[in-house]
Parts: sequence; C-alpha cells; structure tokens
Amino acid sequence: MQNPLSREETSLQPLAEVQIRLSAAKIDARVRTYMKKPVPVESASAFIDQKIKQLGDWRGKTLAKVREIIHQADPEIVEEWKWRGTPVFSHGGIVCTGETYKNAVKMTFAKGAALKDPARLFNSSLDGNVRRAIDIHEGDKINEAALKDLIRAAVALNLMASSRTKPKPKPRRPSGKRPA
Repeated sequence: MQNPLSREETSLQPLAEVQIRLSAAKIDARVRTYMKKPVPVESASAFIDQKIKQLGDWRGKTLAKVREIIHQADPEIVEEWKWRGTPVFSHGGIVCTGETYKNAVKMTFAKGAALKDPARLFNSSLDGNVRRAIDIHEGDKINEAALKDLIRAAVALNLMASSRTKPKPKPRRPSGKRPA
C-alpha cells in the first residue's frame, strides 16, 4: 500500500508530532505545578523559615512577627505552603495567608468579610464579598491584641462552618398508605 502523503509531508510529520508532544508535556508539567497538593507541615514550616531568612529585611522580620502572633492566638494553627510559595495558616480551613510584596506584608483572611473588625485592622481588599486583608508597611506598629482577636474569630468561624457541613440525613418519604 502506498503512503498517500507526499515525500515532503512525511518528512515534516515527525517534526509536527514532536512539537505537539513537547507542547503537551509543557502543559502537563504546568498543570501539575499548579495542582500540586500542599507541602507537608514540617516542610511548610521549613519553607516559611527559609522565606523569612531570604527576605532579610523589614518584610522578613514582619512576617516572622505576624507568624508568632498567629501561633500565640491559636497554638493549633497549621502552617502550609501553597500556590507556588505562599505561607498559609489554617485551622478548620484557611485562616489567613502571609504574603510578602515589595512595599507590604499582606495578611489575607479567607473569610474576612464575615468577621467583625472593631479595631479596623482590615485596610485592603475591602470591596470583596469574602476576603479582607491587612497590609503592613515598613515602620507600621502591629496591634497585637486586636490581631489575636481577629485570628481567634477567624478560627471560630472556620470551626463553626465545618461543624455545620456534616451531612444531614435524608427526610423519609411518607409511605403510600393512608391512615384509616
């Protein structure tokens, strides 16, 4: 049986297949990078330690202080490393993240919009329906007592929500028989 493709087309065919395979491999690698499971807790803590050390400036000191306050507020907080290098603090769900930017250390509370903030610590992401954030800039003083209260409230909200999400038994249908 003769190949229906011309000589030129058959010489290009392997190249096209290689390009498609390479593209698929690149896409697959990127998807795996984004979809990775969280880093184990011991490793996450080590990554956070390393990030603080690498920053080596006021942002590292601020992130270390925030981390200390979080653990003082709730000793059962679990440290995670997600989203390609973001410290995440969880208890019954995400409490907050500890992101670092050039001009700020940002604490984003996953359910911040549902929290009361009498000390008005939230100063960023105020327009959203779910999250709220605190941007801490160089030289800012942290209101530790108010931040601890906010963290405890976020943990309580997570635990309350997780206790409500237990599956409810299905209601029983009445039998087809009617009372006589």
